[in-house]
Amino acid sequence: MSETTHDVGVAVSAPPSPDEGLSAADLAAKYGLAVSGARPGLVEYVRQLWGRRHFILAFSQAKLTAQYSQAKLGQLWQVATPLLNALVYFLIFGLILGADRGMPQEVYIPFLVTGVFVFTFTQSSVMAGVRAISGNLGLVRALHFPRAALPISFSLQQLQQLLFSMIVLFVVAVGFGSYPGLSWLLIVPVLALQFLFNTGLAMIMARMGAKTPDLAQLMPFVMRTWMYASGVMFSIPVMLEKHPAWIADILQWNPAAIYMDLMRFALIDGYGSENLPPHVWAVSAGWALLVAVGGFVYFWKAEERYGRG
Repeated sequence: MSETTHDVGVAVSAPPSPDEGLSAADLAAKYGLAVSGARPGLVEYVRQLWGRRHFILAFSQAKLTAQYSQAKLGQLWQVATPLLNALVYFLIFGLILGADRGMPQEVYIPFLVTGVFVFTFTQSSVMAGVRAISGNLGLVRALHFPRAALPISFSLQQLQQLLFSMIVLFVVAVGFGSYPGLSWLLIVPVLALQFLFNTGLAMIMARMGAKTPDLAQLMPFVMRTWMYASGVMFSIPVMLEKHPAWIADILQWNPAAIYMDLMRFALIDGYGSENLPPHVWAVSAGWALLVAVGGFVYFWKAEERYGRG
């Protein structure tokens, strides 16, 4: 279309844009654009995580190395800390309060040390999970990667720390008369199930901690309460024998108590199956799968919101 001006010039109007009238969403679809940081589908998310597996392992190892880099004893504190905790609990609960009732010393001491080491594994994974996002905002905002890599790597870090500490746990068990046998092979599935449980719980706490950073200040009190309710220092059935049976049942079926009891059963000769609740392996696997899958999905649903606040 043309138009004649007063100086006989001809001006040609611009043709209408082919994108005229399209909304932002329509334009993005037309030109193949996607929202930056959008949450991928669940299957794609798992595929991305698998592609970052080397980063997850390297990151966990780096965190483990740096954890005690400023201490003169270095990595020895991985073992010394739970051992010192066990010594304190033995003095208070074993000698003063008599929490070892029903168990000889050669059973109670490895019973206590095992409980402290195993519960510390869960406790450390939860505390690291709370700060997985809020404590690494610079990394989250600077790089694009599946955010679940952070709580998973922190749980893996705690697993590596426990494996290092297991050497001392074996020495304690042998020192009090529990020698290696076929039951020690059960340690592998117990650790695998507890790792799944811890990782799922760490992802749940990571999402909650990302939204509410003050949760990190509250969790030590929650974890201390959980520890006292899980029979770290005492046998739940023996200590609660004068109370209604349902109280002991609830405490024994909580996942922290189940994983501790399974590890004690595998490691300590004098700790037999009569100390375990019924269907303990099915329950331990159920807890692991429920929390691992549920925690993963719960974390994934908020993927696009991490680091945005």
